Amino acid sequence: MQNWILCDFHIHTTNSDGSLTLDEVVDLYGRGGFDAINISDHILDTASLESARNANKNPHAVLPERFSAYQEMLWRAAQRAWREYGMLVIPGAEITNNTAGYHILSIDIKSYIEPNQSVEDIVAEIHRQGGVAVAPHPHRTNEDGVAQLMHLWDNHERYVHHFDAWEVANRDDLFNVVGLKKFNYIADSDFHEPRHLYSWKTLLRCEKNTEAIKEAIRINSGVSIYLFREGKKLGTSITPPEI
Repeated sequence: MQNWILCDFHIHTTNSDGSLTLDEVVDLYGRGGFDAINISDHILDTASLESARNANKNPHAVLPERFSAYQEMLWRAAQRAWREYGMLVIPGAEITNNTAGYHILSIDIKSYIEPNQSVEDIVAEIHRQGGVAVAPHPHRTNEDGVAQLMHLWDNHERYVHHFDAWEVANRDDLFNVVGLKKFNYIADSDFHEPRHLYSWKTLLRCEKNTEAIKEAIRINSGVSIYLFREGKKLGTSITPPEI
């Protein structure tokens, strides 16, 4: 019987709005005993990029002209992660259109995807590249309790057959509506800083390789969600790294 593998598919680094470098993320997850992670830094729609630039702010995103170099960085990190930890690092992105109000999580893409497209066209391009398309954090609330980024969920009947899975859990939030609809699901940390390591994660019963992982998500058989907590990994004690 295949073993369960521990995965997190929604992770940000200092290449977008995360607080840790890519190398620091690899070491944090590698020492934590993870089997596979997907690095998903933001790529940002044109209007949001221009707004940041006009305000002399860092857009906190991988710019189109830097995307090839970013992918090379991910592949180098993947080689080290496998060599030192036996952990897969999968190249992805969070395709972010804040102007239209949706984010799309991609797992295993090979080239830049334009965020200004429609949801259907973005998902089609992810699939053309052999990747998996996930609807992340179907909705979340700000500190005032106001729902944000609701476009995907408000139109879930339109999009349900386009996405390979929906996040049923994101960091410490559970979205029971995804379970009630019986959509394909995964759980992720939406990692931005070290404390986010201790949050909801995905367990997959499949071989530890990228193609098997993608197929397990698509079929959504042998999928479980797991609340990863400090000092514990599937019942085994670990020592969390200091960063």
